[in-house]
Amino acid sequence: MSVPSLTSYVVKRPYLKRWLQPVAEWYTNAAGYRRLGLRYNTHSINPDNVLGPGSWPLAGTLRLFGLIWKAIGVADDLIPEESELVQKAIKRLPPKEAYDRVFRLRRAFQCSISHTLLPAAEQTKPEEDQEYLSPIIRELQKEEQEREDLDNLIVKRK
Repeated sequence: MSVPSLTSYVVKRPYLKRWLQPVAEWYTNAAGYRRLGLRYNTHSINPDNVLGPGSWPLAGTLRLFGLIWKAIGVADDLIPEESELVQKAIKRLPPKEAYDRVFRLRRAFQCSISHTLLPAAEQTKPEEDQEYLSPIIRELQKEEQEREDLDNLIVKRK
């Protein structure tokens, strides 16, 4: 069962978005992804569009607390790779960005196992926290939609 989303309601009302932005920043810091060196941006994609509704349990949990994906975001480094769409997006990453992604994931995994955090100098700074995978995923979604539209095109002769 999917939980109703308040995303469209909040996005249409700038005052609500301004009110939720500090909550989004607080959540980003409280989640601790940056302390592990992962990228966690606040302008990301809805995982339901990537993997299908209800396929990522955390999505429903965040909606239950009234937090929305457009305000909160999702860590680009933590987007599940099981989707064919995400795998294609990872293949389209530039080699340096792909290497950096694997390095961040391995370093975060090591920190998690050892129950430590990175030193402050190595933690991801908010200004360094930029989207890198989400734009490619959105581009692939548009390409898929365009392909589907062209496949379903009906040509009528006069």
